[in-house]
Amino acid sequence: MPGHGARVAALAEPVARRLGWDEKRIAGLRFGAPLHDIGKISVRGELLRKATPLTSDELTEIQMHPTTGAALLAPLRAASRALPYVLFHHERWDGTGYPSRLRGRSIPLEARLLCVADAFDAMTSPRPYRPALPIDRALTEIAMCAGSQFDPTVAGLFLDVWTPRAGAFPRALG
Repeated sequence: MPGHGARVAALAEPVARRLGWDEKRIAGLRFGAPLHDIGKISVRGELLRKATPLTSDELTEIQMHPTTGAALLAPLRAASRALPYVLFHHERWDGTGYPSRLRGRSIPLEARLLCVADAFDAMTSPRPYRPALPIDRALTEIAMCAGSQFDPTVAGLFLDVWTPRAGAFPRALG
């Protein structure tokens, strides 16, 4: 059964269409979104399942996954369109993200879109350290973080697309 990556792609695609993306760019999203966390294969499983706060060393290990994922895909010419999703999906609009601390429009639009969809799915999925948030609470969080964590335009479009469709979320995917 498809999981997080498939849900992130399904959440992002209608927003990408609102951004005016053509079918080639949508195909890149469908390819790249499911691969965005591929670098987590290098993270110790116990860290990914840890129910208590991470130490600074553990956090550093997890924060390496975008760079590791990009290094895994870089030699594969066919995977080049996935690189912005993989490498930059944890960058933040305000420049406090990782791995490169990119800011604003210097973050590829693909990654800015994926950042919102990824965060929403993470918030609405149970984690070892907390239960899933209700959809309305996650949408409120997206709105509150627009302009700091998220590109405000992309976050606004995400809210426009998904708020009236609360019953239409791609939960059935995973």
